[in-house]
Amino acid sequence: MCDNCGCGEKSFDAKVSEVIEQVRPMLQNDGGDIELVGIDEDNTVKVRLQGACRGCPGAAMTLKMGVERLLKERVPEVKEVVAVQ
Repeated sequence: MCDNCGCGEKSFDAKVSEVIEQVRPMLQNDGGDIELVGIDEDNTVKVRLQGACRGCPGAAMTLKMGVERLLKERVPEVKEVVAVQ
């Protein structure tokens, strides 16, 4: 539900969290995981890659071409997705 008016619309944070939760099983199938760390004021989404994803040479590609693309598709207000330690 919207944090501001109760209109029934999901908040930006809730939409982002929902997409991250949808991505998690795919990463977990390959021995990895993803954690939503936070969202900046400019709608930059910060995530932490874990397990096999952490340090994987393909992690940057997974992050940008997978997670970021899907997030921007489903939540157009997302500016970008960045990995943090």
